[in-house]
Amino acid sequence: MDVNSLVGTVFSGLSVLAIEDVADDGDAVVVTARTRDVAVACPVCGTPTAKVHGYHRRTVRDVPVDGRKAVVHLRVRRLVCPVLICSRQTFREQIPGLLERHQRRTVRLARQVSQVARELCGRATARLAHLLAVPVSRSTALRHLWRLPPPKPAIPRVIGVDDFALKRRHRYATIITDAETGERLDVLPDRGADTLESWLRKHPGIEVVARDGSATYAEAIRRALPDAVQVSDRWHLWRNLCDKVQLEVRAHAGCWATINPPRPGGVREQTTRERWNKVHDLLGQGVGLLDCARRLGVSLNTVKRYARMPEPHALRLTPAYRPTLVDPYREHLRRRRAEEPSVPVTHLLREIRELGYTGSANLLVRYLNQGRAEGDRPVTTARHASRLMLTDPDNLRPKEATLLEKIAAACPEMTQLADLVRDFVTLLTPTAGNDAKLTEWITAARAVALPHLRSFTNGLELDRPAVNAGLTLPYHNGRTEGVNTRTKRIMRQMHGRAGFDLLRHRILLP
Repeated sequence: MDVNSLVGTVFSGLSVLAIEDVADDGDAVVVTARTRDVAVACPVCGTPTAKVHGYHRRTVRDVPVDGRKAVVHLRVRRLVCPVLICSRQTFREQIPGLLERHQRRTVRLARQVSQVARELCGRATARLAHLLAVPVSRSTALRHLWRLPPPKPAIPRVIGVDDFALKRRHRYATIITDAETGERLDVLPDRGADTLESWLRKHPGIEVVARDGSATYAEAIRRALPDAVQVSDRWHLWRNLCDKVQLEVRAHAGCWATINPPRPGGVREQTTRERWNKVHDLLGQGVGLLDCARRLGVSLNTVKRYARMPEPHALRLTPAYRPTLVDPYREHLRRRRAEEPSVPVTHLLREIRELGYTGSANLLVRYLNQGRAEGDRPVTTARHASRLMLTDPDNLRPKEATLLEKIAAACPEMTQLADLVRDFVTLLTPTAGNDAKLTEWITAARAVALPHLRSFTNGLELDRPAVNAGLTLPYHNGRTEGVNTRTKRIMRQMHGRAGFDLLRHRILLP
């Protein structure tokens, strides 16, 4: 390959120019070029002309070559329009597809900077561009980002509406997406009903709106689109049920917590039991709550909490143990301590060392003092019990399934709660007739003594049409939640300092 062919291959993006020279300038590759001697149409009257009035020099940047900056010294012509009555007697020729008016970067280099800025925003783009031999400032990166035109999609038949936090617990915004494709439609600066209603009125043709349980969104949709079908997202229904189930499980901890053996020598449990006995002894003598707090030297809220506890088992906590070198010899230690409760620790240490134990004596002492040798399993907490009850039985290990059976059988209320959870799971697969099954489920849930679950059913009844649609129609807010996850990544990149307009622009870019 000759030199001219090599230059044409390396600088193929400059093929519309006549390259005169390529020089090595140390940290940059300098290209000298000129426009070709061809006729160019007048930008006003369109008459082609090749008559030269003068020449101008332009210095522009192109994409890097061999990891170095590429600088193009370009000579362009100023041409004379042959039409005497034309308002433009002379004009400078432009190079479509390569250079734009007043720009100092080629179109392809500007496109690359814009795409990097779309992913990383300002400061990160400036750092990465410097490493790629395309030095730009953060302000320049943002200007390229602003030049990217956001898409203007057609308003679909089914949309998803959800909120996200601009500043948690203070300011929120609303994201609107195509619920079927996940395409971003718009971002509203708040989550008020008036703002969403105004947007919906400007975009007619929407038939289905998927949302969470927000009463504000429901009211805005009802006012702007009275004929639209509102669909309550199934994930949010399941999430609300999970919260209520955990409250019910915690309320019945006195029933199911006794299925696990207590931790011998647990200081927290011993302190809890002693304080519970003192509080209930004083209350049995007719002493008031405030007087109990003064006598025992604890806060009034602490006394109230112990007074509500039917048994002192409700504060059991699961010990967070890590695997240790003693674990393989647990069965030997348990058997020896069962045969001889007063066996010295030094004897146990000698025995397990003969079996291959390589740990220290202090580790063995802590292991025994924590009761890990005697307990068949750690003490179950309300959160763990709730997780077992809310997990698909096919995903439970055998010992977890056995523990769940014991928890569910601890009292009639726990048995009924487990049955209701299993029945509600079947409703989360959208099928015709689920609305009638939901009515039966609500009736069954209200017939048992589970007040937190009854509160969940009240919330379902308040939004019953949307809940029925969510359980019978295939629409959901999953893709909108995915956009929210991407939005959180964008906000972490921007550190919350760029303003809502730029955030909205980045969210809407494809």
